[in-house]
Amino acid sequence: MGNYLVDRFVRSTVEMSSRYGVPRPRWASSSSSKVKTTDRLSAVADAINDRKLPPELRGQHSAVRSETDIIGVVEQRIWHSMEEGQFENLPGKGKPLNLSTNPHADPAEDTLYGILSKNGCAPEWIELNKEIRNQVSAWRVALKKAWTSKCNGDSSKWAESSETLKRQLRDINDKVS
Repeated sequence: MGNYLVDRFVRSTVEMSSRYGVPRPRWASSSSSKVKTTDRLSAVADAINDRKLPPELRGQHSAVRSETDIIGVVEQRIWHSMEEGQFENLPGKGKPLNLSTNPHADPAEDTLYGILSKNGCAPEWIELNKEIRNQVSAWRVALKKAWTSKCNGDSSKWAESSETLKRQLRDINDKVS
């Protein structure tokens, strides 16, 4: 992957220099220097990617480094830390988690939702979701009653009910979209 990106970079730089009349970069003047530059840029990209890996996997260029390998190393470290007891004296151990705020939400948005919930309100999309779910439940009950009456031999009521049910279903679908 690193070589592909480097090749694209080199090609686009050379192409842009010729398109806009800008002199070609020195490193793009000959094919041998282009190969050397590509190799150097590849080596830099590999070194950067290598530093992102856990120490156990660094420098293994020939080995396949997949997400599974990295997950395995992480799990090994967690188990090793557990065996050494590094998780025993954490602050807050034995106490319930404070879930009153969402640490990933925007604080202003979190405050706004808190005010809404204290006053018995919910965001519009939640209210709409509740309304749609209630209408779907009522529609299913009405469908079951209409089908039961049809099965009992009352076909005239079924024709009338089916048109009403179709209209209600269209209304529900309009709210969803």
